[in-house]
Amino acid sequence: MANKEKRVEELEREMEAPDFWDNPERSQKMMKELSTLKEDIEIYNKLQNQKEEIELMIEMGYEENDASVIPDIQEMLDEFITDFENIRVKTLLSGEYDKDNAIVTLHAGAGGTESCDWASMLYRMYMKWADRHGFSTEVLDYLDGDEAGIKSVTFQVNGENAYGYLKSEKGVHRLVRISPFNAAGKRQTSFVSCDVMPDIEEDVDVEIKDDDLRIDTYRSSGAGGQHINKTSSAIRITHLPTGIVVQCQNERSQFQNKDKAMQMLKAKLFLLKQQEQEQKLSGIQGELTDIGWGSQIRSYVMQPYTMVKDHRTNEESGNVDAVMNGAIDNFINAYLKWIALGNKKNS
Repeated sequence: MANKEKRVEELEREMEAPDFWDNPERSQKMMKELSTLKEDIEIYNKLQNQKEEIELMIEMGYEENDASVIPDIQEMLDEFITDFENIRVKTLLSGEYDKDNAIVTLHAGAGGTESCDWASMLYRMYMKWADRHGFSTEVLDYLDGDEAGIKSVTFQVNGENAYGYLKSEKGVHRLVRISPFNAAGKRQTSFVSCDVMPDIEEDVDVEIKDDDLRIDTYRSSGAGGQHINKTSSAIRITHLPTGIVVQCQNERSQFQNKDKAMQMLKAKLFLLKQQEQEQKLSGIQGELTDIGWGSQIRSYVMQPYTMVKDHRTNEESGNVDAVMNGAIDNFINAYLKWIALGNKKNS
C-alpha cells in the first residue's frame, strides 16, 4: 500500500505541471490511474477501520460479558468479509484487456417471442448490475422483437474492469418459466446468447482486406433515445472469412458508426487470433453458434422452483428476483476464481 500512496504523490505532482493537458490521451490515462489508486487506498483504509471496530466490539463484549453485541459483531464481520472478497476478486483481473470497457451483445435464440422477452430481461439485468457498480452504459445497436422484447442489442459498459467482470457472462443463458405468451400456461424453455468483448481503444494489429468485408447500411431503430439517428446511417459489417457480424447505429453519422463498427470488428478478430494461437477449443464465435439445448453456461429457473445455476462453476442462487435485478456478483466472482484455478474453458 505504501507503493500505491507514493505513486499517488507522483501523479499529483505531474498533474500540477503547466503542460499536463498538452497530451490529452496521456493525461486521461494518468487521471484514470490516479482514480484507481485512490479507490484502492480508500478500500484498504476502510478494511483497516472495520477490523479495528470489530476487535473493539469483541473486547467490549468480553469485558462486560454482554452477549447482546454478538449480532452487531456478526453484521460487521459479514460486511468485512464481503468487502475483503471484492478486493481479492479484483486482484484476479490481470488479463491484458480486463481493465477496459466492455461491449456486450445479446441475441434471442430458440423460443420465438419468449426468447425476445428473455433477451429484454437479461438486458435489464445487466443495466441494473452496471448501475450498482457506478458504470455508465450506451446502446450501440438495438433491434426490437416482432411482438415483444428484443431480437438483439449491443451495448457498451464503461468503467474500470468492466470487461474483466463481464467476460464471465459470455455464452448461452437459459430460462425456464411459465410463459406469459403461452395461453395454455405451460412451462417453456428459451435461450439467449451473450457475447462480450473489450472495447480496445488502441489500434490493434489486424490485417483486414476490403474484399473480405460486406458493408450494409440500414435505418436505425429501437430504444436508443435521442442519440439514435433515424436516417439510414446504421452500419452492419460482415467479415466474410469468419462470418463475424458487427453493427452500430448509436453515433450521429454513418462515418462515425462505420468507425465504431470497424473498431469492434478489429477487436473481435484480434481476440480470435489470440485464441487460435493459444490453441483454445473455441473461438470468438464458436461458443455462440448454437443458441439452444446443451450449450448453456447458466440456467435461470422460475417454475416449478426458483434457482439460478452456473453450469461451469456450480455457483447457485435461490433468489431469482435479486439476480434479475443485477445481483450477479457471486456468479462473476465464482467464475474468476474458477478461471484462476486453471479452468480455462470459456475464458
